[in-house]
Amino acid sequence: MEIISENKCFDGVQGVYKHTSAVTNCDMTFAVFMPSAAEIGPVPVLWYLSGLTCTHENAMTKAGAQAWAEEAGIALVFPDTSPRGDGVANDDAYDLGQGAGFYVNATQTPWAPHFQMWDYIATELPSVIADNFAVDMDRQAITGHSMGGHGALTLAMGLPGRFKSVSAFSPICHPSASDWGRKQLGAYLGDDQSTWAQHDATLQMQAVGFDGPILIDVGTNDQFLDLLQPEALAAAAAKRRAEFSLNLQKGYDHSYFFVSSFIADHISFHADALYRD
Repeated sequence: MEIISENKCFDGVQGVYKHTSAVTNCDMTFAVFMPSAAEIGPVPVLWYLSGLTCTHENAMTKAGAQAWAEEAGIALVFPDTSPRGDGVANDDAYDLGQGAGFYVNATQTPWAPHFQMWDYIATELPSVIADNFAVDMDRQAITGHSMGGHGALTLAMGLPGRFKSVSAFSPICHPSASDWGRKQLGAYLGDDQSTWAQHDATLQMQAVGFDGPILIDVGTNDQFLDLLQPEALAAAAAKRRAEFSLNLQKGYDHSYFFVSSFIADHISFHADALYRD
């Protein structure tokens, strides 16, 4: 693991790192905030998955999460959203290819050689984090924004017992029934829609649910609200009687101004779950 930068931040350390990934077959960059509590012993970890066009840097610099993570004594991990570099497939559209990995393992040409983001987030990067940082991997939670909210929800339900809690800002909730999803799932996974189900939070809620608290925030002025379909996930959660909260935040849109406005609520929500036992 190569250290790109480390800066003192709210008495903790905000770092950016790079490693060679055997899963994505390229170098991957990620960021980690370690609170000062990690100097005493391992701390819980909150994963933040970013949305379309983002890198590790967007949430690290725009979400305003570090002050609240320091206060709660929680580490933050900010992965990249896709493999990158020469030889990695890409597309002219912003919502496919580099910057738009959708947190799936691609099976289709030309994406399969590098776009293995599910395995990267679920297996490889957690191993790197556990080996290099003072974190308690028995106390993990996950959140994300937009495409990252989709990833947070599907990983939480697809990895039973891994995460104590899950939250999302403006998540893509029903991608198999949305233009933000059908295009990407078809490109990465092929036309057999049975392979899409594990990457659709609404279908996963219907099939397996999540054994823990779930928090969703969506702005009522979100310009992509019809693509996100939070009402589909809410209906599935209600039918399952899940521990589920959907907050429709009046006047907010899809931007990081929205995320930064409610990030403290989400970190507090996860801290309650991570320190519950």
